[in-house]
Amino acid sequence: MAEVALSLWTKTEFSSVLARKVRMQESTEQFALETINKFEQMMANSCQVIIPDATDFDLAAQFIQKFQTGLRAGDALHLAIAKNHDIASIYTLEVKLAQAASLLSIPCSLD
Repeated sequence: MAEVALSLWTKTEFSSVLARKVRMQESTEQFALETINKFEQMMANSCQVIIPDATDFDLAAQFIQKFQTGLRAGDALHLAIAKNHDIASIYTLEVKLAQAASLLSIPCSLD
């Protein structure tokens, strides 16, 4: 069975999505906090957690400068972390992220 890896950046983005839903009144604070807590427990119990470092941010900036990728900061950081930490494949629902990964020769699956 393949190991699932997530970075602390994923935790930040997950929290951001739920915070936005609370601000937009699409979710309650209680539900958001419970969901974040469950996500953090899942990360701790079931995932390899990668802590981004300076080399990840540097590579993300280089990826952004490949303008044909159309990458924004968050997705560039995801790809840089994957590249620098020899992740076998990224799994995403985002077509643009998958296209950028392909341009950068980073294995990616749309799942």
